Amino acid sequence: MKKTRSRLSLIVPAFCSAACACAAPHAVAQSAYPSRNVQIIVPYTAGGSIDIMARAIAQRLAETWGRNVVVDNRPGASGMIGTELVTKAEPDGHTLLGHTSSYPATAAVREKLPFDPARAIVPVAMIARAPMLLAIHPSVPAKSVKELVALAKKNPGKLNYSSSGTGGNNHFSGALFASAAGVKLTHVPYKGIAQAVIALASGEVEIVIASAAAVNPQLKAGRVRALAVSSAEPSPLLPGLPSIAQSGVPGYTYELWWGLFAPAGMPGDRINIVNIAVNKILAGADMKKFLDHEGAEPWPLTAAQLTDLLPREIERYRKAAKEAGIPPQ
Repeated sequence: MKKTRSRLSLIVPAFCSAACACAAPHAVAQSAYPSRNVQIIVPYTAGGSIDIMARAIAQRLAETWGRNVVVDNRPGASGMIGTELVTKAEPDGHTLLGHTSSYPATAAVREKLPFDPARAIVPVAMIARAPMLLAIHPSVPAKSVKELVALAKKNPGKLNYSSSGTGGNNHFSGALFASAAGVKLTHVPYKGIAQAVIALASGEVEIVIASAAAVNPQLKAGRVRALAVSSAEPSPLLPGLPSIAQSGVPGYTYELWWGLFAPAGMPGDRINIVNIAVNKILAGADMKKFLDHEGAEPWPLTAAQLTDLLPREIERYRKAAKEAGIPPQ
């Protein structure tokens, strides 16, 4: 009897180990990520800064994962249509969202949204950050921010600034500029920053404050003129340009960021997989060169550093909206 018990005590653990070994590959297969192609929804038109950056990241993620990573533009309602699509997606990491600091800005002035803007999506990885450019049409007789402010004071409400839509970064930055400078400017919203910059280049509007990525093509073609950067100090990303604060509007500052988000409920291990992959891409020389060209700098943050990003940013923009007099939409 003793021998039988002894044999059983050896057989049972061995059987359990074998069963676990057999189950392990199945468990790994279930948790493998990505298990199929990944979609990055960009809730703005093609050609804008987040579209350009999302495509650069998508290409490199595809090389890393051996899966297609496809960018899908779903513009409308200042980025809220595409965002809502992502909030309804399965939170398994196969649907991501490319967004900018326009998102908390827009969310801060929206009275009604079909989802909780601070909780329905979660940040997964940051891509980059950068100051914005204050650019004007060449026909505007101003060679500096100081001269532009003086011109606006002489012509209240006659100078127009374009934006990617009401409540977006370009709207906020323009409204805060007018408020800080003590001038009256007229806001003209467009369906995306690409159209807003084209409007500037064609002379439909006189001013835009937008990312270097959006402005650079028209700037290089000589169709628009840059006066300053929106960071508190001159930026090494955009050498030769003073800051708005230093050249006529003391205290003014406004910076952009770009990142990847996911539907709330995405497992932490999958968030970490995306976060680590993106941060590794940002550390590469080719990505740094790409971002330099776009007038931005890599901004790698860990998943832990991103946990309260949206609630914090939305609250910051709510305060800015009150200061700039941007009414609830």
